[in-house]
Amino acid sequence: MKKEYLLAITAFFMLSFTTVAITYAGEEATPAISIIKTYKEDINGDGKKEKIVLKGTPNQQGGKYYKKIWSEIVFQNKSIVKIKYSPGLEPKIEFTDLNHDGIKDMLASSSTGGSGGIYNYHLNTIKDQKAVAIPLPPQLNLQGQFENNFKATINVTETKERFHLNVINRKKEYIQTGLYQENGKLNEPTELMIDPVAMYKITKVRGKKGYGLRSYRQVSGAYHADSLGVLTATWYFENGKWNLIKTKWAKR
Repeated sequence: MKKEYLLAITAFFMLSFTTVAITYAGEEATPAISIIKTYKEDINGDGKKEKIVLKGTPNQQGGKYYKKIWSEIVFQNKSIVKIKYSPGLEPKIEFTDLNHDGIKDMLASSSTGGSGGIYNYHLNTIKDQKAVAIPLPPQLNLQGQFENNFKATINVTETKERFHLNVINRKKEYIQTGLYQENGKLNEPTELMIDPVAMYKITKVRGKKGYGLRSYRQVSGAYHADSLGVLTATWYFENGKWNLIKTKWAKR
C-alpha cells in the first residue's frame, strides 16, 4: 500500500513538472514586442518635437515579418496616442506635410512580402492630440489589352490617355504560349494584367507648393512575371481631396 502511495505521489509531481515546463516553453516561444524605430518630429505644429515610437510583434522569434505594427505618439503632456497599421516587413514612417496645412503628416508603410512588391500604407495627420486618417489617392481606372501585330494598349479612363506598347521583342515566347500566331494575329482577345498600386513615394510637384505622392502600378503581359512596364501617377492634395497631376508610362 505504501509503495502504491509513493508511486502516486511521484506521478503527480512528474505531471505537475511537465505542465509547468510546457507552459514555460509556450511563454518563451511568444515573440516579445520590438521597438522598431524611434522618431522625433513636430507633428502637431506647436514647435516642439513629439516622440514617435514604431513598435511591432514579430511572427516568430527573430523573424522579420511583423504580425502587428503600431506607433505610439508621446506628447509633451505625457499623453499617448496609438495608431495601428497593417502587418508586414520593413515598417517605417515618413514625415511630410502632404495635406498642406503647415503641419507634418505621418505616412507609414510596410512590405507585404509578396512577389509583386506591394506595400501597405497608412496616412495620418494629428489634430487636438488625435490621429485623423487621410485617404490615399484613388486607384485609376485602367484597361489594357493585346492587339494584332504584337502590340498592346493601355487606356486611362480619367484622363482619356492611351499608351501604345510594342511587344515584338516577346514574339517568340508569345507564339510558343499560344497568345499569337506566326503572322502576328491574336488567337483570342486577351487583356493585360494590371496590378493595384504597389507603392507610393513622396515627391515634389512642379508648380505646386510642397509635396505630393507618386503611385506605381505594374502592368504585365501573358503572366505576372512578364512585366511590360509601370504606370506612375502624380497626385497633389488640394481642397480636401487628391487631384491627379499627370500620368507616365515607363516600359521595362
